[in-house]
Amino acid sequence: MYLTSLNFEDDNNSNISCKDFRRMMYYGFEFSWLNSIYNHGNINFRTLLSGVVSFHYYIIIGQALGFLVGAKFVLGVPCVLLLLIYKWRQRHLSMYEGIEDFLHSNNDIMPIRYSYKDIKKITEQFKTKLGNGGYGSVYKGQLRSGRLAAVKLLDKAKSNGQDFINEVATIGRIHHVNVVQLIGFCVDGSKRALIYEFMPNGSLEKYIFSHTKDCFSLSCEKLYAISVEVARGIAYLHNGCNVKILHFDIKPHNILLDESFNPKVSDFGLARLSPTDKSIVSLTAARGTIGYAPELFYRNVGMISYKADVYSFGMLLMEMASRRKNLNALAEQSSQIYFPFWIYDRLHDGREVTIENDTDQEMKLAKKMMTVALWCIQTKPEDRPSMDKVLEMLEKEDGDLQIPNKPYFCPQDPPTADVGDDNNSNSWTSYGTSISDPKGPT
Repeated sequence: MYLTSLNFEDDNNSNISCKDFRRMMYYGFEFSWLNSIYNHGNINFRTLLSGVVSFHYYIIIGQALGFLVGAKFVLGVPCVLLLLIYKWRQRHLSMYEGIEDFLHSNNDIMPIRYSYKDIKKITEQFKTKLGNGGYGSVYKGQLRSGRLAAVKLLDKAKSNGQDFINEVATIGRIHHVNVVQLIGFCVDGSKRALIYEFMPNGSLEKYIFSHTKDCFSLSCEKLYAISVEVARGIAYLHNGCNVKILHFDIKPHNILLDESFNPKVSDFGLARLSPTDKSIVSLTAARGTIGYAPELFYRNVGMISYKADVYSFGMLLMEMASRRKNLNALAEQSSQIYFPFWIYDRLHDGREVTIENDTDQEMKLAKKMMTVALWCIQTKPEDRPSMDKVLEMLEKEDGDLQIPNKPYFCPQDPPTADVGDDNNSNSWTSYGTSISDPKGPT
């Protein structure tokens, strides 16, 4: 390898002139193999041939590497996409197969099965939307018999199929006046829907939290009657079937009202079945709505059992009696931020709790509802009564109920807002009648 291809006179003199040296420096350095094959006017064909072969060899290697890289990119991307599609398809096929296996194995308890074409006819191409649920949208429909129905179209992105099985496995097998009836269902490829009896007055939530021109307030007597019926429905789920049905999401939004304002427990997407002789169930993840059962979110509270529904009913009962959210960050008095604590302090001290525009009889009913609610929301599950006992306390007419110990939300955890309800954007704000203490704030 020569450093320069510059030619200069070589007369076997080891010394070069300054002029030649300067000319070499101006020319610079050049890496080239050409001079190695051209030595004093003679061409070295062997070296030339070797260089040409080496040059073509490197070209071939480069082309081969480029081909391999290009082929890897061209073939690799589609292969990765095909693999992802295969995995997605296998997961969904296994989900559909699981649903079909469940339907075949429980064919004796199944309601009517509809096709997706039938669903579109029932809803008139999904013409009237009633609202959104946790796992899909609900539409108004009409069956061929003329009966009105509510059709829940499950969202594939939000549902893994287990909620569908939960709904059909629970309310598909029972009939109770205080549990919403499942009329039919649809499993047609990736389309899944549930068809319920239509409840024209919607959910209880809007009657206790929202007081607008379009939504009037229910009287305390009517709310008390509704609470008794809801307790009866939950007690039936726990003890009236051949299996114990744990709802795990009792709250105002999931209590529906028919044309006569008779309540029905709905939305069994989070429900679990348990043998009648077994109380404890295991859960792999938190479920339900924060604020309606602490053990569903905090492992240090206690074991998960049917007592979670008791706690949720107690929170529901407190909200029905007060007609406000249990947690209100905008309360005028700091002591009223977590309403159950505020109520407990007054009932424990013998102070009267008055509800605006309510009669003495209605305030007496409200006090009973609040006292029963305090029993239900005891933090430790073993301190809560069963739903049968709760129903007995609500229906008891004579004598005052004993005040339980003061509940606490959760060890080392402050009260948390209800984040499970996306249908009420003003979940922090108290609506409706105000509650006051005639003796003034403490």
